[in-house]
Amino acid sequence: MKALLLAGGYAMRLRPLTETVAKPLLPVGGRPMADWIVDSIREAGIEEIHVVTNAVYAASFSTWAEEKAIIVHNDLTSSNDDRLGATGDIWFAIENGGMTDDDVLVIAADNLFAFSLRDYIDFWSARGGSGASAIAVHQLEDPSLASLYGVVELGEGERVVSLEEKPEHPKSSLVSTATYIFGRDHLPLMKGYLEAGLPPDPPGKFISWLLEREPLFGYGFAGEWLDIGDPVQLLTADNLYRARHGLPVRDQYSL
Repeated sequence: MKALLLAGGYAMRLRPLTETVAKPLLPVGGRPMADWIVDSIREAGIEEIHVVTNAVYAASFSTWAEEKAIIVHNDLTSSNDDRLGATGDIWFAIENGGMTDDDVLVIAADNLFAFSLRDYIDFWSARGGSGASAIAVHQLEDPSLASLYGVVELGEGERVVSLEEKPEHPKSSLVSTATYIFGRDHLPLMKGYLEAGLPPDPPGKFISWLLEREPLFGYGFAGEWLDIGDPVQLLTADNLYRARHGLPVRDQYSL
């Protein structure tokens, strides 16, 4: 299995911080937030890690990745107007990184979590491995936030039977997090989906399409999940990690 970090977005809600620094490279708890995800990937026993980003941040990611032996893919876009979208970036990296014959763990590089990726992989493997795909799902503590995410319904054996992207009236508070495992047998379907001109973003669009055709399972996890999208979420995550690692908390975020 190979791992891919998604970092192709432009994080407009975090400007001016992200005018020169990619969101996943912003410090959380004294380290770039992507470092914490890389630690989890390494702990799961995955050796080869890729990251896909855009032309604005590619040089910064290359510097960050050099000592970590992480492979950086520049999708050559430079704004929200020409971005490939999440599914487009996933396929771009898979094709350019020579991963078309691999199972691929995909993680958005602005999501922090506490669950074991090894347990997640074992869950997926027990349900079909390369002939199946999986998403990590989380029960929100605050149900009012469900409309911001893809709301998931699970059936027998944790199989995903529906995913509704950002519904106005959510049916539950069980949501998809940006952590996916795509079995190698499903990768040609991703290529076909994009070649058919179907929506490359948000990634839930592809997931909804895939679950109607192939086995897709939802790995439920408890505990911490931090989706870092705006300044309040960034400061909250930073202080949580700072306190955990012996650093003083602060009232205002700074680099």
